[in-house]
Amino acid sequence: MKIYAAPLEGITGYVFRNAFHSCFDCVDKYFIPFINPNQHGHLSSRERQDILPENNQGMYAVPQILTNCAEDFLRTAKKLSQYGYTEINLNLGCPSKTVVTKGRGSGFLAFPEELDRFLDKIFSETETEISVKTRIGKEQPEEFEKILEIYNRYPMKELIVHPRVQQDFYKNHPNLEVFAEVMKNSKNPICYNGDLFSYADYKTFTEQFPDVDTVMIGRGLLMDPGLTRQIKTGEKLRKEELKAYHDKVYLGYQNVLSGDKTILFKMKEFWGFLAPAFTHYEKYAKKIKKSERLYAYEAAVEALFSEQDLAIDSR
Repeated sequence: MKIYAAPLEGITGYVFRNAFHSCFDCVDKYFIPFINPNQHGHLSSRERQDILPENNQGMYAVPQILTNCAEDFLRTAKKLSQYGYTEINLNLGCPSKTVVTKGRGSGFLAFPEELDRFLDKIFSETETEISVKTRIGKEQPEEFEKILEIYNRYPMKELIVHPRVQQDFYKNHPNLEVFAEVMKNSKNPICYNGDLFSYADYKTFTEQFPDVDTVMIGRGLLMDPGLTRQIKTGEKLRKEELKAYHDKVYLGYQNVLSGDKTILFKMKEFWGFLAPAFTHYEKYAKKIKKSERLYAYEAAVEALFSEQDLAIDSR
């Protein structure tokens, strides 16, 4: 099974990727949070840091572009190829309202004719390989039949399918009936993405879809950083490994950010996913959330690790 790490804006940047990769080297591809091209073709400071080769050493990293303008895609793809990237991912899955109202991300799926013209131009004029991450529609899953017909016209590196519509956001369950149709009818290689939060989730999914050979995991890796290794080798996460991983993430942010408040904002996001991995975590998570200084944060984290056990297997 090939396992990809999904891009999560503001969370899975290069600090996270380097810490994760050094501790849990079981991810086949890391997808970099999206670049939002501007009319001048300049990368933001965050975008540039995220795609610099020196910040992605030893891993297969794929930059992602979020746009509905073919010229912007082509301009950005050319720049990324100059950094050495041979694969670029197109984001047609982001459900954020601020993105969708501009007709980008999963909002682009509501305009199939425009989408077809866009894909025709970028596939005919881009030398790098292109993969696509998509939802199955904007409002109704029935939309995907026509969308898949469009996708089948283009030689994608792979099609990464999150079987929800935009209006689902992350509610409801992934539509596995539609995904089964995708597996049957897609002319492009398929990767599954959606609600693989635990080893049990992975086993249930692969029992239903034994022919799937590639999955993308997002929130599940934040909730259980050892999940990829458990899938590939059966080895479960140990608390001392989790502490070492936390320390690398924490030190990484201290090295690139300034000020307690800024560093703590990133670490509180981190713990928003990870805290339930521990037994009786609630009071510790509350202390972490309320901490305003690094020393208070460190004391809360140390208490959690020393006083509680991992509860991942009981999920």
